[in-house]
Amino acid sequence: MSRAAIIVASGSSRRMGFDKLAALIDGNPVLWHSVRAFSSNSSITQVVVVTPPERFEWLSDLGGKLHRVDGGKERSDSVNAGLVALNPDITHVAIHDGARPLVSPQSITATFEAAQKTGAAALARRVTETLKRSSPEGVTTESVSRENLWIMETPQIFSRALIKQAYQEVASGDAQITDEVSALQLLGQGTTLVENAQPNPKITVQADLDALR
Repeated sequence: MSRAAIIVASGSSRRMGFDKLAALIDGNPVLWHSVRAFSSNSSITQVVVVTPPERFEWLSDLGGKLHRVDGGKERSDSVNAGLVALNPDITHVAIHDGARPLVSPQSITATFEAAQKTGAAALARRVTETLKRSSPEGVTTESVSRENLWIMETPQIFSRALIKQAYQEVASGDAQITDEVSALQLLGQGTTLVENAQPNPKITVQADLDALR
């Protein structure tokens, strides 16, 4: 099994009002931490960073595994650009959000191992909070069982052939997907969930960043 990673980092950070991937954690940008988690993994031979040139310059000290490609209008376009850039020998690929800088080496390894067995695996955490459904006016209407509910994270890791097939299905229709697990669902394909016991937050608003400092 030859492993690669695609780091999706082409968004504009509109909700933050500034480039969240440039925010410093322990002296390095958020994106640097996200990429380093994969570039430092000895079993990964290629890391494709889907990002503009100016962001890629932050990663100059992370070694020769890195390759940059431009992103697209939608997230699915960016992931597909990363898939096209993979070396011919790659058999399994991890797709990871550039705004998740705390992903652990253990989580990456565990998810790759699960994907090797089943073809598709994703890091996730169980829903533990009480859930309610509300009216459009924000008034509670009913409780929602949290049994077998999960919050999706990244990396999401797949055999190359399977994720390529899924993205061909995305391109042929008009479905809007928010992650690669959703793309596989278009094929009627399930994904094995790997429970994450460690923090792996996606930085979306200022409070997320503040919590990491």
